[in-house]
Amino acid sequence: MTTPHVTSTSSPSAPTPAQTRSAWIVLLVSAVLEAVWATALGASDGFSLLGPTIVFGLALIASMVGLALAMRAIPMGTAYAVWVGVGAALTVSYAMATGAESASLLKVVFLAGIVGCVIGLKVAKDPAPR
Repeated sequence: MTTPHVTSTSSPSAPTPAQTRSAWIVLLVSAVLEAVWATALGASDGFSLLGPTIVFGLALIASMVGLALAMRAIPMGTAYAVWVGVGAALTVSYAMATGAESASLLKVVFLAGIVGCVIGLKVAKDPAPR
């Protein structure tokens, strides 16, 4: 006896505004964690120092999980661009603030550009479906 093949015709529903707001918060937290793991990776000295290596691993996992959860309500391209942009801007800003990397007016201008682009992705509206 064979079992009939059942297919679902329903599609996932669009996220509610509250779900979208929550997804943006999760995305921003995971972007901060991206900066944490990137900084810890540099401090781990090629994974030879235990403390930074543990911080790297935990922050990496949490950051990836947060990104994946945010993608439930935010389009993949937007979520990834925001995650990378915020993470990169925070990583460079932290390195400049701690003296690990030199600061310059030009670097600050370009970091502001990254942040501006991230804000643009947040406020840009998707076109209405046809």
